[in-house]
Amino acid sequence: MKLQLRYYKQLGILLFATFMVTSCKKDEVLNSHDNNRVNLVIADNFNLSSFSAVLRKSGMDKVLQDGEGPYTLLAPSDAAFSAAGYGDAVSVLAGNTKVISRIAHYHMLDGKYELNKLPFLFNQELRTRGGKMYATHWLKGGDTVLTLNGSRVLAQNIAASNGLIQVLDRVLTPYVHDLIGNAIAADPSITLFAQALKTSGVLQTISDAGPYTVFAPNNAAMQALGYSTVQQILLADPVKLRSFLLYHIVKDRRFVYDYILSTGASNKAQQGMMDGNSITISLVSNPNAPNSFQGISLRGIGNTSEIKLLKQDMLSGNGVLHVIDGGLRITQ
Repeated sequence: MKLQLRYYKQLGILLFATFMVTSCKKDEVLNSHDNNRVNLVIADNFNLSSFSAVLRKSGMDKVLQDGEGPYTLLAPSDAAFSAAGYGDAVSVLAGNTKVISRIAHYHMLDGKYELNKLPFLFNQELRTRGGKMYATHWLKGGDTVLTLNGSRVLAQNIAASNGLIQVLDRVLTPYVHDLIGNAIAADPSITLFAQALKTSGVLQTISDAGPYTVFAPNNAAMQALGYSTVQQILLADPVKLRSFLLYHIVKDRRFVYDYILSTGASNKAQQGMMDGNSITISLVSNPNAPNSFQGISLRGIGNTSEIKLLKQDMLSGNGVLHVIDGGLRITQ
């Protein structure tokens, strides 16, 4: 009987010790859970719910949760996703998986990028998991401004245990064309301009490393200039056509916000074009935010009214494409 009591007593001590060790291990596991991973910081931010959905839809949230990093996430705000036509997080989760995955990869950099520590230069190349993008660090009116592909960085260097988060005012679109000529050919609104590039030989000119910025008149604008059909373009004077086209091309990479940052107190600037002439760039005020600007308009030497942008900041491997609603004229 004494032996049995001693046995049960020893067994009880052993079970208690085992329970304590197991409890400690569970506590260690619970305490080791990191709630400050970059994907969880994004998930906890009510203004980044759509981008959090992008990470979940693409499976990138698991990469960020398990990876040591560091990573830099370029997180568009919910307002940016809404402006891009995604609506909300539910719409993102219902979206095309391939498209959402491309967005996730393009908004992620391997490494810790404190953008405010970049040199004060325009369009410094960065490599994301989804391709090249361009960062600008500049001073404007006493404020330090950061842009990526012409989009504003709204909040910077939000810290997480395995990286940083930069909040953007726009969803960035990964480019699919290495050459700007191919980007132009793929846009159905500028088919007449694309044909003019071929006929004049300018397409070959803009097929090198560049970079180039092209302001492409849409089809209605080309028709108003007398280039109503492909046949008319084929029959046009190639010298005159080439001169016209070169007045729409800049030998540089220029996003819209680059002009907003670099234009002085007059809110106007001269932009030299490839034909040797210049156009006037005017900043367009933002009616909802005093002393700020929402875009630009253009005027050629011979234009009698402002030319507006219909599409902007479409990135390709060797340049940037903007679509405009009129032709830039050298003479009236």
